Amino acid sequence: MEANNNIRRQLLTVFCTYIGQMSIGYALGWTSAILPKLEDEDQSPLQSLLSESEASLIGSLIYVGAMTAPIITTNLANTKGRKPCLILSGILNILAYILLALSTNLAMIFVGRVIVGSAVGTLLIMNVVYIGEIASTKIRGILLSGAGVAMTAGTILTYSTGPFITYAATAYLGLILSLCFLLSLYFIPESPIFYVLRGDDSKAKEVLQTLGRVQEMDVVLTSKEYETNYFKQEWKILFTVKDNRRALFITASLQILQEASGILAVVFFSTNIFKLASSSIAPDIATIIIGMTQLVGSLIAPLIIEKSRRILLLLSTALCSLSLALLGAYFYLDGLDYEFITKIQWLPLATLILYFLAYNMGFSVIPSTLAGEMFQLNVRNVGSTFVIFCGWLCGFGVTSAFGYMVTELGGDITFWIFSGTCAIAFFFTIFYVPETKGQTLTQIQKMLSERY
Repeated sequence: MEANNNIRRQLLTVFCTYIGQMSIGYALGWTSAILPKLEDEDQSPLQSLLSESEASLIGSLIYVGAMTAPIITTNLANTKGRKPCLILSGILNILAYILLALSTNLAMIFVGRVIVGSAVGTLLIMNVVYIGEIASTKIRGILLSGAGVAMTAGTILTYSTGPFITYAATAYLGLILSLCFLLSLYFIPESPIFYVLRGDDSKAKEVLQTLGRVQEMDVVLTSKEYETNYFKQEWKILFTVKDNRRALFITASLQILQEASGILAVVFFSTNIFKLASSSIAPDIATIIIGMTQLVGSLIAPLIIEKSRRILLLLSTALCSLSLALLGAYFYLDGLDYEFITKIQWLPLATLILYFLAYNMGFSVIPSTLAGEMFQLNVRNVGSTFVIFCGWLCGFGVTSAFGYMVTELGGDITFWIFSGTCAIAFFFTIFYVPETKGQTLTQIQKMLSERY
């Protein structure tokens, strides 16, 4: 009974962060819902319709904002705490959605998307750090992967409401979600690791007791002497200590491969992809089906992630590569104008269902899960920040180039490139990614130091 109460306390705390994770998913899916509105003179709040380059900018500017997140988190998280970073991200989201709701010109939408991106980048970093620090070893992987479920739920909210409400209403819905997140933060404690690193043992013990982790108190506190001695040198330690350097190589590589697989380009422009493919299923309906598929995949991950991180990642990347290769083949055959292509216009939806199911059950959550597990306590914040920054930088390039790639290279070559990236991630996992399930943070770091 006591163990159940301990888990319940942690679940309630993490649930509050999941509301923020939902807002990330909503922001990522928002582009797919509003681009058709901005391209329709009856629904657009703008004076003129979007060009292709302007549409791509609306999608990719979220990355520009996200790349400011390291500036926020690196200093604020280690001087004021993890919780103030979460609060700041909620405030940024609120400001952004107010601006987007009131937009009457493209500049306002661009600025709003940059601010949303800053909130998203901050949340992605801090949720990984915070959940990894407040969760017990036995359920840490489940709680970290559960963030993917919450993010997908936010994307589904966009997909299922966006086509049926006005442009302004989509922004107001994001505003409501952001307000709920900000209010929920009142009920969560500061990370116990932050107090350990600041040398405040009494506060750390108090939070551990609140979280039902009394039995782990000695393990957390015994790391204090080593970690606080190097607190001011975190960036140096990140790149010079062998296990941290190895963790950085593995997690940053996976994050870059994840973004280079074209995931957010597909999410941002999913409605347009179905139009481009002349799918037999209405684009709005197909997008909702895709959203539900993402949710199913996200629900699978927490159920099996504690069985094996590595095997799940291998299965996920292999299926992602296969599905995108099939989608590329469809575009290739469609370009040859074969008559039988009209009989398989269901294929784009089928391949994207497989892709999102596979992606969300492993490739979506495992890179961030590993980032929350592999770094030493004193560099987890800067390590996770650097890893996610690398991913956002790559994602900005891929999303910005997506429209050009489809136009100049064709849908077949574009999706075959994305398929090849997933194949590279598969082989990278075979050769470089260790199994971390069921191991404490200290055991993982020791393994990285000894094995590599």
